[in-house]
Amino acid sequence: MSLNRSLYRLLGLAASVCLCGVFSAPVSATEVTMETPFGDVQIDLFEDQTPATVANFLNYVNSGAYRNSFIHRSVPGFVIQGGGYYLDDGNPAAIETNPPVVNEPGISNTRGTIAMAKQEGNPDSATSQWFINLDDNSDPLDASNGGFTVFGQVLGDGMDIIDQIADLQVWGFAPPFSELPLIDYPGVGEPTEENLVMIEITSETSNSFYINPGLNDAWYNPDTDGQGFFIIVYPDIQLLFLSWFTYDTERPDDGVTANLGDPGHRWLTAQGNYAGNEAVLDITVTSGGIFDTGVPVPVPAPDGTMVVTFDGCNQGTVAYDIPSIGRQGVVPIQRIALDNVALCETLNSPAAR
Repeated sequence: MSLNRSLYRLLGLAASVCLCGVFSAPVSATEVTMETPFGDVQIDLFEDQTPATVANFLNYVNSGAYRNSFIHRSVPGFVIQGGGYYLDDGNPAAIETNPPVVNEPGISNTRGTIAMAKQEGNPDSATSQWFINLDDNSDPLDASNGGFTVFGQVLGDGMDIIDQIADLQVWGFAPPFSELPLIDYPGVGEPTEENLVMIEITSETSNSFYINPGLNDAWYNPDTDGQGFFIIVYPDIQLLFLSWFTYDTERPDDGVTANLGDPGHRWLTAQGNYAGNEAVLDITVTSGGIFDTGVPVPVPAPDGTMVVTFDGCNQGTVAYDIPSIGRQGVVPIQRIALDNVALCETLNSPAAR
């Protein structure tokens, strides 16, 4: 189609490939610490099985979103829930959320696992809220609402601390605090910070790299000859934009149809927030339109999630999940040229951060 031919003229560089490879990449284990009034709880995150969910959770952790937050829901024998609210000058306020993350069910909701909360009837609606299973809740949580994504496990004797929270008396206030666990609450007046189950979650990853505008560049997949990426970082709004394209050495026929995942496809775009060395992006596939022409108008459509992780200024990975074509995978990326590496390293220094 016209869009294909125009992109060929712009990018006609290498062998034709399709966006269909599935690559494996080693992923290091990550633990977080949840500080509570009853002691610290260590949680192991399942970043190899649920990469988008873990990256989303760590974005909130590393941005400090869970600082001064509290457990706002307790259902004895079922779950305790947090990640939704924090204290702002002594008043409860909702944690500002990022775009929802794609659902990644598959690990069972057994006792001691941590999973994402979401809106009823919308499997891909999880943002900041999470819950810890107090019992084996695999029935019904593994199947209802598309399955609830388990992304970690409480370690050691951490469930002893969680059980102490679950044993607290639950009080009913106006929603969303109708199942609020409180410490030594007398039953009259407004609860204070001392009554709430205050928590803070910190990451124990050793990574010292932070996404910065020095990454703005053209990148490529070194495992193929025909996949490229443009990456732009917007530090003022903590947003990363990525376009992923394939290209031909020969002009496609006029009748070639651009189907995502097939050789005739040319590119997709994604954008989302970042924290630390990871960005969670919403994928957008754009169809229709002709290059340098306003008619017909291109039509964008959301289609899955990417998690972009940088190991340094010259290498990283792109994990993708594209439901419309049923494909998931991880591809390595590196810069085409090294001109901006020095700037990236400067911006990553402690003084610059």
